[in-house]
Order: sequence, then C-alpha cells, then structure tokens
Amino acid sequence: MRTVLVALAAAMLAVSTAADEKPVQLKRAPGLDKVETNCAACHSLDYIEMNSPFPTALWDAEVTKMIKAYGAPIDDVDAKSIADYLKKNYGN
Repeated sequence: MRTVLVALAAAMLAVSTAADEKPVQLKRAPGLDKVETNCAACHSLDYIEMNSPFPTALWDAEVTKMIKAYGAPIDDVDAKSIADYLKKNYGN
C-alpha cells in the first residue's frame, strides 16, 4: 500500500510540474512560420532559445546539418528562410 501511495504522489508531482511548463515563444519575425513548420516537426523549438545567442555564421551550418545529416525534408527556399530567421533573431 505504501508503494502505491509513493507512486501516486510522484505521479501527481510530475503532472503538476508539467502543467507549469509553457510552450516556447519565438520572436515574431519573417520566417517564423517556416521554423515552426519545419523544425518543430522533428524537435522542440526550445533548442533555438537554449543555444542562443548562437554565432550567426553557424546557423547556416546548423540548418544544413539538419537537412544533410538528419534528413530533414526542407527545400532550399525554406532552408534559406529558416537560416535567415535564426541569424537575424538568434545570432550574434
């Protein structure tokens, strides 16, 4: 019985903590729609803010890596829009 109570308390704490979590709010700017559509298909957008400010020159390499190494199905026009958005809003 004690094990059940401990498990129940742990589950309630986990739910309470998750409920306080807020979705990431990226900067509103041209290209955000491409970031939300393409990048969020594979991973959390939290990574953008966690890695910022990221050296501007490396955002191009990061977008290329997602396409070439991880197989993200992003066309060239969207890739440029994504990289431009990231460089302007999360680069240094």
